[in-house]
Formats: sequence, structure tokens, C-alpha cells
Amino acid sequence: MWLKNRSFIHIALVAFVAGIMFMSGCLTVKELGWPDKEPKTSLNIPGNLANAQDTALPGVGPDLVAKTVDKTGPAVVKIETIRTSQEEIRDPFFNDPFFRQFFGDSPRRPREERGLGSGFIYSPEGYIITNEHVINGANSIDVIIQGFKEPLPATVVGADFDLDLAVIKVQAGKPLLTLKTGDSNKVKVGNWVIAIGNPFGLDHTVTVGVISAKGRPISVENRSYKNLLQTDASINPGNSGGPLLNLNGEVVGINTAVAQAQGIGFAIPINTAKSILPDLIKKGKITRPWLGVQLQALSQELAGYLGLDNNQGALIVGVIAGSPAASAGLRQGDVIVKI
Repeated sequence: MWLKNRSFIHIALVAFVAGIMFMSGCLTVKELGWPDKEPKTSLNIPGNLANAQDTALPGVGPDLVAKTVDKTGPAVVKIETIRTSQEEIRDPFFNDPFFRQFFGDSPRRPREERGLGSGFIYSPEGYIITNEHVINGANSIDVIIQGFKEPLPATVVGADFDLDLAVIKVQAGKPLLTLKTGDSNKVKVGNWVIAIGNPFGLDHTVTVGVISAKGRPISVENRSYKNLLQTDASINPGNSGGPLLNLNGEVVGINTAVAQAQGIGFAIPINTAKSILPDLIKKGKITRPWLGVQLQALSQELAGYLGLDNNQGALIVGVIAGSPAASAGLRQGDVIVKI
């Protein structure tokens, strides 16, 4: 009897402890917020972000690039050029010096080289901005503009090799849609940009990227660039001269295809172009200031020899004839102490 009672007491005690543990677990679950059922997906999102997936930020959305391209695309042009050169006709007879002595050098024949590029309309009168290398040496230039059935012949108004910038002009017979120029100094690394052009002859190709860096110096063959904008927007041959746009549709750069650039594009800042466009349009070239003197820094010994109190200044060791310095009366041996 005593064993039975002890078994009963033992069973009751175990049941009592198990009940307490169960209740404790339930309380713990409720206290810590652990779900005792299948969890429901519910996030506590701040009010200003709760509808972020459904509501686009003001002025920004999936159609912004498309709207910008629709607005600016008609002012982007395709440029086709023809360069004519003389090609030597290969003839084994002309390899013989004796044969050339009587008949001269081997004859030549004209050879046409076709080129492609891009540009954008700068003024309603038909002025178009592009790269200098797009039109360099061209015997004929044709511009294809949206809305015109036939290409329009263009003439070179002005060009600068060092900056790789050129202005050409077409006679459209009516005012043309233009692009607004922005301020490339305000462009920041990480800003979104849009490139429009004709890579490999594919009309009005649009690529999108960001500004990857600013102030890049690049050397390509016999041309050196300074202060370029770098972007990951794809820029290829045929894009040269086309606009690099911000999301407001403003030109912030002029695309320049650079050889051997893999996944990297470069553009000339539009502020560089704006500073020289008046000269290109009015004079056909850039007027760069120059003195026409050769200078040497003053050493303390040289200053003492010349009877100067200090070595602040520069000694003129040569003056170019007909230069502004010569016209101003500067002579060899003069010391420039202030400009």
C-alpha cells in the first residue's frame, strides 16, 4: 500500500513539475514575442518608406531614361564622312630600280575611306558639335537628322586638334531642335548619365551608366586628352562626338571613343567646349594667348650679377620675332618681375 501511494505521489509530482514547465514556456513565448503559431510576414516600416516599392521618388522612375531620350534624341545626329587618298598600285615591275629609272614610281589611284561619328545640334541655325577626329581630313561630310528624308551636307566651321573639338554647320531650311548644355563642374562621381550615338553605325543607340571618375588624362596615338570624364556607359567607335547627358537631358560631356578601353568610356567636359565655342564659330580656330619669350629662373648669383636686390622674377633669354613680346618692346636681358 505504501509503495502504491509512493508511486502515486511520484506520478503526481512529475505531472505537477511538467505542468509548471509548460506554463513557464508559454509565458516565456508570450513575453519574448516568439510565435506559437505559423509566423506572419509583417515588418515595421517607417511611413516614408512603406510605399517605396509602389511609389517612385519625385522625378525618378523606370521611365525617366526613356523620357529623356525621347526629348533629346531628335537633336543627336549621325555623321558620315568620306576621305579620299591616293593608293599605290602594286606592280612587281615597279620593284625593279632599273624599271623605275625609265618609267618612274608606281602609279596611284584614288582610294575612299568612309567614317562614322555622332554629334548634337548646338543652335537652331544648324551648328553641330562633334569631335575633331570625326571630321579630320574629310572631303565630304553628310549629317543624318531625324525627320529629314535625306542626309544634309555639312561644312566645317572650326576645329581644334588639341581639344578634339569641332563645329560643323548644315543648311536645314528651318530651325532645328537643340540640346541644352549643363555644367560639367557640378557633375559628381556616381551621377547617372546617358550616352546617345551611333556605335558601329547603329543609329541612335542609348547606353546608361554613371560617372566613374573626373579629371582623367588619357593619351591615344598622337593625341593627348586632359581632364576627361570617365563613365561606365558604353562608348564605342561611332559614338564619338555624341552627347553625354544627365537625367535632366543636359549635355555634360562630349563622348570620345578611346582605343583599347574595355568597359570604360570617356567624355570631354562640356565646360571645356563652351569656353572655346565662340572662337570656333567666329574665327574657325582657338586664339591662345602667348608672349613669345624664353624665360630663365633667376638664381641668387644671377640676381647679384644683374644688380638686383633679390631673385624674384624671370630673366628673358630670348624673344621671338614678331611676337606680342617683341611688339611690346621686351628684349633679351630684361627681367619680368610682375605680370
